[in-house]
Amino acid sequence: MKLPFIKETPLKLPYTAANVVGMLANRMTGMLEGLAGDRPIVVVCIGTDRSTGDALGPIIGTNLSKYRSQHFTLYGTLEEPVHAMNLDDTLIAINRRYHKPFIIGIDACLGQVSSVGSIQLGYGPVRPGAGVNKELPPVGDMHITGIVNVGGFMEYFVLQNTRLHLVMKMADTISLSLFTAVANYTQLISTRDQTAAADTSY
Repeated sequence: MKLPFIKETPLKLPYTAANVVGMLANRMTGMLEGLAGDRPIVVVCIGTDRSTGDALGPIIGTNLSKYRSQHFTLYGTLEEPVHAMNLDDTLIAINRRYHKPFIIGIDACLGQVSSVGSIQLGYGPVRPGAGVNKELPPVGDMHITGIVNVGGFMEYFVLQNTRLHLVMKMADTISLSLFTAVANYTQLISTRDQTAAADTSY
């Protein structure tokens, strides 16, 4: 009997944590295994290259594009960012192109000073623009966010004056973790399908 899937609590880790890529990748793999099924995986990296802090998403997208993976479709890079002006149209295009896509939403966010540099991974959508009081559509069946700076005061100024070093380090960690997770998940599905095929051949 298959046990019901139980959603785990959200994960929050500093990008400097020991084995952070392994821990993030393991949790992401479990989330994909529990929720994605046979749905096509679409990664939406939200942000703009015109603001250092808000460039986290497009940098992750650019990193992921270098892997040239066939196991997910990518939207949002430094060359072609997904931001407030085109987010609605991007989501419409995704849902027209794919049947029930499993969307992973990625974005930068602001938080408490003690949380700066932390990567958050959870179920449900990311809510882009919330930190700067913008009304934008929620994105994703699961989300990954990076806390790039302190929120609560002059958010636009804070995002524009975020350290690029921090953003780049977090982007490297998130993109490698996600690529590893999707590769692991694809291997799990392939092995499961091969086992099922072998069982039915007798």
